[in-house]
Amino acid sequence: MQLSDEPCAVALSTSGLIARTSIAVLEHWNSHNNNVFNTPCKTMFETTTRSTYALVTSSGRLVLAHVADLPQLNYEEGKPALLSHGVKAQELLTSTQSTDPVRGEHVVSAIAFNASQDATPLAIGTRNGVVKRWNFEAPTTMDSWSIIDLKDDDTVIAAAPAKDNDRLVFISSDSSLLTFDAKQVRPQGRTAGGMAGIRLAEGTKVATFAVVPEKSIEWHYEEGENGLFSASGTVVFTVAGDSEALPGTENGSAKITPFDMYPTKGRATGGVRSQRFLKGQDTLIHAYVGYYPLQAVTEGGSNVELPKPDMRRDASGTELVSPIAHIG
Repeated sequence: MQLSDEPCAVALSTSGLIARTSIAVLEHWNSHNNNVFNTPCKTMFETTTRSTYALVTSSGRLVLAHVADLPQLNYEEGKPALLSHGVKAQELLTSTQSTDPVRGEHVVSAIAFNASQDATPLAIGTRNGVVKRWNFEAPTTMDSWSIIDLKDDDTVIAAAPAKDNDRLVFISSDSSLLTFDAKQVRPQGRTAGGMAGIRLAEGTKVATFAVVPEKSIEWHYEEGENGLFSASGTVVFTVAGDSEALPGTENGSAKITPFDMYPTKGRATGGVRSQRFLKGQDTLIHAYVGYYPLQAVTEGGSNVELPKPDMRRDASGTELVSPIAHIG
C-alpha cells in the first residue's frame, strides 16, 4: 500500500539521529517550548511524507533522501517525542549513485529540498572560516553532488537557510565571535568555493557557525520573585576548557549571553571576545548559537543544568557539574 502524501516534519538531533514526526511537534518546536524532544534537536523543517529532502555533509556533499523512508515518531501531548528513536543519518550517505561517500564525512544538517529560483539560499560555514550562500543551482538527474568547492584541509561545520536580513555568526576556538548580515554574502552556484567569512588568528579554527533569523535576534528578559525569570531570544552558549584535556572528560566553564549584545561587523574581519578564559583554559570546547532556553545532555542522555543568562558578553563562565555531549 502506497503511503499517502501528508504534511509532516523532519527532525535531526545534535547526535545525528533523524526521523519524521507530526506538524504538531514542529509547531511546539517553533514556539520554543521546553521538552519537545527527549534529546537536543539541531534542525527541523516542514515537508510531506512523499517528498525528497537533503542531507548536507562535512565534505560539502548534498545527498538527496526520501522522507517516507524515515521512522515515524509518535507524539502524545505533554510528553517529549522520542527523537532518540530515529535512525543514524550517517548511514544514509553510503547509497548514492552520483557521487562516492567521502572517508570520515558526517551529516551537519538536514534541509527541505527546493531547487527553485525563489528558494532561500543555503548558508554554509567551514572550519577555516569560509562562508558561502548556495543559490540551489542543482542538476536534475543526480542523487548527490558537491555544493561548495572546499580546500583540501577544510570541512563544512554547519549549513542553514539564510535570508538577506538574517545574521551569520562565526565563533572561533579562541572565543572570537563575528556576526554580519547575510546579504554581505552574495548567493553562488554549486561549484563556487565561497568567500572569507571570519579572519582567524594563527592556530585557531571555527568552533561553530550559525544562522540567526532576523525575527529571533531580539532578547526579552523579566526577573520575578525567588530568583525566577522568563527569557526568550537567541543566545550565545560557550564552554571554556583546556585544549590538552581528553575530549568529553572536562566539565568546563559555561556562559550564556544574549546574542544581540554582540555588535555586527564587516565580513572577513576579526570578531569580539565571547568568553574570557581563566587559568588553565585556552580554548572553547563547546560553542552554540540558538534560541533560549537551551537543552544540554551528557553522553548518557542525562540533562545538564546550565547557568542563568549573563549580560556581560566577555565574562568568564560558571563551572559545569558534568561534561556536555550535546546542546540544542
